[in-house]
Amino acid sequence: MNKIALVTGASRGLGRNTALHIAKQGGDVIVTYQSREHEAQAVVDQIRAMGRRALALRLDVGDMRSFAAFADSLREGLRDTWNRDSFDHLVNNAGHGDMALVADTSEAQFDALVDVHFKGVFFLTQALLPMLADGGRIVNLSSGLTRMSYPGFSAYAAAKGAVEVLSVYLAKELGGRGIAVNTVAPGAIETDFLGGAVRDTPDLNHGFKSSTALGRVGVPDDIGPVIANLLGEDNRWINGQRIEVSGGYLI
Repeated sequence: MNKIALVTGASRGLGRNTALHIAKQGGDVIVTYQSREHEAQAVVDQIRAMGRRALALRLDVGDMRSFAAFADSLREGLRDTWNRDSFDHLVNNAGHGDMALVADTSEAQFDALVDVHFKGVFFLTQALLPMLADGGRIVNLSSGLTRMSYPGFSAYAAAKGAVEVLSVYLAKELGGRGIAVNTVAPGAIETDFLGGAVRDTPDLNHGFKSSTALGRVGVPDDIGPVIANLLGEDNRWINGQRIEVSGGYLI
């Protein structure tokens, strides 16, 4: 029986790349999107072209009130597409960036970052645990910014730090079900995060590049395969770990 992975925020960026690499390794994928339905469907089409099964579902990870309805949609999709009532892997990837110094961060900015990057991860995982198969996997996305500081990312990094702690607790609490939980923390990546700042701002790109041991900033193909590999059977003994994927930034 093929494994089924649910990847949040998979219509673009790291989520899209992760979903495609899971499919390349033989897995089926449920991709979620907030507003980019057309892009999410394009990912589904690419996965199906590989001979895998896929499904796109709408999800706002910052709206905890929507999780019960999402769980119902997921149950229906699992039944109709796979004739199953469970899935195997959960990748909590969805997120957004909002950059402001501590002195300038509004409560609304703070709440939005915490809702999406921590509270949403906590309660979405809680809502989906009954459908996550024993022996499954959870991968939570964090950031290299929990290890080093960069002005303007205090609220974002603090929320990601909370996710790293949550991952350890999930690994402990779900160990009896054989579910492994890990965190992947990317460094600076050329995506449209923060409006494509790392990708499209030469000075910023050069700054990260010059501080990275491997001499460049990352691209999505540096991250998606790592997550897909963590879901593979050969990595079943990795649990409760924070894995930084940054090319050696500030080492």
